[in-house]
Amino acid sequence: MTDFDYDLFVIGAGSGGVRASRISASYGARVAVAEEFRIGGTCVIRGCVPKKLLVYGSHFAEELQDASHYGWTVEAMKFDWNVLRDTVLRDVDRLEAAYTNTLDNNKVDHFHERAVVAGPNRVKLASGREITAKYILIATGGWPVVPHFEGNEHCITSNEVFHLPALPKRVVVQGAGYIAMEFAGIFNALGCHVTVVNRSETLLRGYDEALRDRLLQITMARGIEYKFNCPIKRVEKQEDGSLMVTVGDQDPFAADVVLVATGRRPKTDGLGLESAGIELGQNGEIPVDDFSKTSCDSIYAVGDVTDRVQLTPIAIREGQAFADTVFGGNPRSTAYDCIPSAVFSQPPLASVGLTEGQARNQFGNIKVFTSDFRPMKNVFASRQERGLYKLVVDAGTDRILGIHMIGPEAPEILQAAAIAVQAKLTKADFDATVALHPSMAEELVLMR
Repeated sequence: MTDFDYDLFVIGAGSGGVRASRISASYGARVAVAEEFRIGGTCVIRGCVPKKLLVYGSHFAEELQDASHYGWTVEAMKFDWNVLRDTVLRDVDRLEAAYTNTLDNNKVDHFHERAVVAGPNRVKLASGREITAKYILIATGGWPVVPHFEGNEHCITSNEVFHLPALPKRVVVQGAGYIAMEFAGIFNALGCHVTVVNRSETLLRGYDEALRDRLLQITMARGIEYKFNCPIKRVEKQEDGSLMVTVGDQDPFAADVVLVATGRRPKTDGLGLESAGIELGQNGEIPVDDFSKTSCDSIYAVGDVTDRVQLTPIAIREGQAFADTVFGGNPRSTAYDCIPSAVFSQPPLASVGLTEGQARNQFGNIKVFTSDFRPMKNVFASRQERGLYKLVVDAGTDRILGIHMIGPEAPEILQAAAIAVQAKLTKADFDATVALHPSMAEELVLMR
């Protein structure tokens, strides 16, 4: 008979925590999970899933505008933010129920309250109850960072943006990472005046420079205004509820909503990890080894709370690897190379592998192939926006080192193309592949 209440206690029921719980339970472990907010975590409840639904909703503005060029007459067009917002929130409810059912179907107990570490094998719930477990897994994810400036309490983050009571006319977005650029595109498409302010002159740091430049050109043409090298200095709330925003040394300007999207940090505040002798990293992250184990042998951590790679599929893989290692008798780690990623901006961009700059630094002698084209869909719509695809190739071996794309449906195309980079295929393999015509994806195999 075990001396513990559970074999595994998971703190955090997001993507990584739910996967680890489910797989561990399938191996016969007695598992419980605590979640202080809603089961599903950032991605499902207040992140990539509802955000992508807003992207879909905002795309209709462009589709309806272009419809007349294809022979359609659309009369009395009208957008209702409340309908889109509430439809998205209902789907979040559905997904939370689905995640909860997953736990129930796998006989995982769940506590809807905050839990903290109270020792190497103990957790304490907000209700005061203490529970023992042979292993503890921390999967509390990340939390938006809000810089310190006067009036930052009047701003919102990506947590609150899904609950806006009305569609704002003027939106200021601070930051130029993927969250910032995605919401800037959403609000711009829905007819808001969007101003992006950033402390540097670089947007989407880490993505290929050619793609970043193309996105900047297109979004400026679509009406997004940029203020670089001037972060927000002050936000003042006016009597009518509007906001007066001061950035850098410029004159103040008015806004209805200020969305701060300047990054996320691991959500480790007050977790009690010191009670198990665990020291946090410089950014508040939990240091772990290749198998997600902390400095305490009975405590592990996966997902954004470790600040390795902040992506949902990575948290899921880490959760799976943890369960396989600890309860499945199959020790394995998670690989962090060749990770495909996308920014659901408008238009979207997607990448896998090395950028041109990274490849030159690592390999020296490389070849770069590009296709700069106007998507067929844009021709009838009289839209001048152009797509850009890039292949980065090792000149010595002909191996594809990276694929980078901006244009309609780029993420959908890139997922399949990422297999080629993972499989270490060559440019000759691409050249030998018959093009699927007419499609945008065919550009990948036609570059010479």
